[in-house]
Amino acid sequence: MSRYMLPAAVMAVCCASAASAQTAATDRRAELLRQRAAIDAELATLDAAPSPSPSSTPTRPPQSVPPPPAASDEIFVTSKALSLTTRVSGQTVTTVDAAAFRNTPATTIADIVRLSPGVAVTQGNGPRDVSVSVRGSNARNSFGARNLQVFEDDFPVTQPDGLARFDLTDPHAYGAVDVVRGPSSARYGNYALGGAINFRTRAGRDIHGVEAGFDAGGDGFANLYATIGDGNAVHDVAVFGSYVRGNGATGHTGYATGTLNALARFELGAKDRVAVKLIYNEGEFRLSTRLSYNQYLANPYQQGCKTAASAAPGCGTISVLVNGVNGARIAQTADEGDLARNDRRTIIGTRYEHDLGPDATWRTQATFDARVVNQPTGATPFRGTLNSYNLTSDITHRGSLGGMAATSFVGLFYNYLDNQSYSFNKTPGGRNGIGAPTQTVFGDVRNFGIRAREELQLSPRLQLIAGIGAERSILKVRQTAYAYPLTAAPQLTLIPAERHFTNVAPEAALFWQAVDAVRLRARIGTGYGIPQAGNLFVTAAGVPGNNTSLKAQRNTGVDLGAEVALGSHLKAEVTGYYEWFANELVSQSAGVNLLAYTSNVPRSVHRGVELGLSWRPLPGVLPGAKLDASYSYNDQYYTDFRERLTAGSVSTVLDRSGKAIPGVIPRFLNVRGGYDQPAGPLRGLGGFVELTYRDRFFADNGNLLALPSATVVNLNLHYDPPRGAGRLSFYASVQNLFDVTTIGSAAVIANSLNAATGAENPAAILANTTGSIYAGPPRTVYAGVKARF
Repeated sequence: MSRYMLPAAVMAVCCASAASAQTAATDRRAELLRQRAAIDAELATLDAAPSPSPSSTPTRPPQSVPPPPAASDEIFVTSKALSLTTRVSGQTVTTVDAAAFRNTPATTIADIVRLSPGVAVTQGNGPRDVSVSVRGSNARNSFGARNLQVFEDDFPVTQPDGLARFDLTDPHAYGAVDVVRGPSSARYGNYALGGAINFRTRAGRDIHGVEAGFDAGGDGFANLYATIGDGNAVHDVAVFGSYVRGNGATGHTGYATGTLNALARFELGAKDRVAVKLIYNEGEFRLSTRLSYNQYLANPYQQGCKTAASAAPGCGTISVLVNGVNGARIAQTADEGDLARNDRRTIIGTRYEHDLGPDATWRTQATFDARVVNQPTGATPFRGTLNSYNLTSDITHRGSLGGMAATSFVGLFYNYLDNQSYSFNKTPGGRNGIGAPTQTVFGDVRNFGIRAREELQLSPRLQLIAGIGAERSILKVRQTAYAYPLTAAPQLTLIPAERHFTNVAPEAALFWQAVDAVRLRARIGTGYGIPQAGNLFVTAAGVPGNNTSLKAQRNTGVDLGAEVALGSHLKAEVTGYYEWFANELVSQSAGVNLLAYTSNVPRSVHRGVELGLSWRPLPGVLPGAKLDASYSYNDQYYTDFRERLTAGSVSTVLDRSGKAIPGVIPRFLNVRGGYDQPAGPLRGLGGFVELTYRDRFFADNGNLLALPSATVVNLNLHYDPPRGAGRLSFYASVQNLFDVTTIGSAAVIANSLNAATGAENPAAILANTTGSIYAGPPRTVYAGVKARF
């Protein structure tokens, strides 16, 4: 045998052995992952079974020292990178689980998030749109979400201009919602003054087949929806689709909208994972006009308002130019003008994770978000295309620092919005009655920066969290305003705006597990938000013009809180917060035919208390009885704000210091009590009674016009057997059981002066200011059935 052949043979054997060992290791790992997936599937089946309560715990207190993630979470949800919104350390967080709303109509996401302390919900523009306010963050906006970062499966839904909408998708798609409360720009960047909300779709492995359902109710409501999904140790896919339609109780309101929502997650190998997200929604919405308070009292649901000529008392109207350019105007009702919205939204995102080593993970995420709007919603129809791009890349390292367990995070981010928008005069001719342009706004919004975070376990019971974010924002837009004098050629005015903002947001928190049953926490955080492009081009008169000197708003907040958990029978949380705002951006309506304008308030204070309770009062006698409650108290007021009012030749500066901030609901309470049969042949049969109370609040800066409080009671009965015990589940629900007429939404209105006396007009005059109020829904009956295959 040649002396060269022996080493070669030995090498071949060694290589074969190494390859065999590697193959065996790979096979063993795959087998373990399959076993883990089987365990997860069985646990999911058990978790899906109704708990001995009217609904599974809808809220969980914030976690001071998070428990180790479940195996399924490691693979598919947070992996080894630091989660953006799930199990967030260092903040007040509440998770609302699907068990709290799966046996309800869930017509909008209001049915989900109102179960969290610190959250108030009002109606947006139309019967499906919802305005969500966390600690009053969005209280002065009449649609969508401002001052709040919104995510879905950790993909951004808030565009770089700070706007998110909650009519984007169907609540039936979700398995849980995380509500992060308090100023959070160190973690989420621009516009996170109130916190963040993350909607989590259901995992495919939990669906494990097909689920289809149909809901029907009053005012023509119908929702046909289905979810298909499956998953194992190396992949998880879920696809949800729905078609929903309804006629609102208010005249000329209704909608028809279709949604596709999908999430696919794959493990590419031992070190690599990828997720792909798709949301598509398109809807046609009919809208009524917003009313004055007196119109609301006279005709809240706008009945008998087909034409202005034959309108019943209290009907709202808009003023329309006959020729669409200038000159004579006529009044039209919402029916005559066919006020509407036709919006289309497409979000595509992908997330890639790679383990750099056993303790470090690199994550990169890219999201494209296209929003196309056509909104003849009033006297000035709006059209636009707003496409945005969001890129993030970060590294998470889990190790030790000074002998203490530590999680370190650093990331870069960049987002960009291309704004192409147009406004026009409304003319007779219904939805297609579009006249001459009033303004165009072209340009872009860019945000880029860096974030860093350290989570340090000082002791088994004490955790320190510190973070910081730095961001550069550039608003580069230009407005062209069009004027049409009666006896002269059209006039065009160009107003360019290029604003640069630099913001830095630090935060720090301590979480202490004082005893096994009690957690204490303290946090100081900061938030910031730059003006939106549209804010720069509307004057205090509610017309296009120069308002480009607006400043960025900032807040610094302190949270103190505690959670108590006495076994599985009682869980409670209490949080007190105090936030100092500088240059708060406040928008208010100048009237139904005018645009909302925005100004800076030099200083204001937001403070309050939030309570959450989950209680099984009689576990031995009535194991299925359950009481859940959330309560929010918001005391928010101006500390330095002088407002100038003008009427004719009279001009007056009024001191608003000490006045309550309008639109903020001081007290918001939600209580749900009920029973679910925990065992036996009727397991899954149950129901609950739910009470929601909303305090009175002011509609104006002068605190002259107070809008009344409201209490609404809902009743629910359902049969939801555990998986395997039955394929069908049913529910019936009565919303607003006692048919109480309520204010569903109220845009903040401007104060005014008496031109003859120079005095501020009283509430009796403000009650005639239009463009503010939508009525809430009356008593409505719903029923639904769902099948599992």
